[in-house]
Amino acid sequence: MGHVNLRVETALANVVAAAQDHLAAVAAGESSGVRDHEALWRAYVALNNATYRYAEVLLEAYGEVAPWQVDWIDPTTTEPTVPDEHGHATPADPHPSVISVRQRRDYRVASASSLIRLAEDARGVTGDAVDGPVGSVGEAVLVLVQLGDGTLASLDLPELEPFEGVVAVFEVGRRLALDALARDDGEAPFRAEPSDRLVGRLDERPAPAVTVASRAPVG
Repeated sequence: MGHVNLRVETALANVVAAAQDHLAAVAAGESSGVRDHEALWRAYVALNNATYRYAEVLLEAYGEVAPWQVDWIDPTTTEPTVPDEHGHATPADPHPSVISVRQRRDYRVASASSLIRLAEDARGVTGDAVDGPVGSVGEAVLVLVQLGDGTLASLDLPELEPFEGVVAVFEVGRRLALDALARDDGEAPFRAEPSDRLVGRLDERPAPAVTVASRAPVG
């Protein structure tokens, strides 16, 4: 019986060690912002197979089943896979898991007083007038976006003349974590990290104004 216990305890110790190695691989990717997919895959396979082996020896030794069901993964496979909702291994998505879209557009304020009045009216309609009067055109723009649909489409207004803008798409290794950023640091959410890869940039240019020529009436 002691020999049987030793097999189970050894298998359990292997599960714990594999779980620690897997966590270390995950944490390394989070701290550096660059995920080593090959290292993560190796750690995942080792943890998967360690739990498979523990369940196997547990059943042999005591007739008890482990509270999970996994399939053995060939450690020599070179194609990373992940378990689906049924626990079956399926090929992992080869594409990056996090895409960052960053946009900027500048405007000329055609009428500051009208823009501020629009923002104050929007606050009144939504019941947010208790926040007090809108104190600047910048605050007015923020209120209109916040109370609108949350996009720049909220600013398609006669009071604002759009200048040039840009949309940049990045592949990133780490998603945006707002709680880690200071509220007064407006640049940080848009700052690209060394590991971010620029996929492309779309330049937005305002459509040229169309001039309609008047024709003198024929008499």
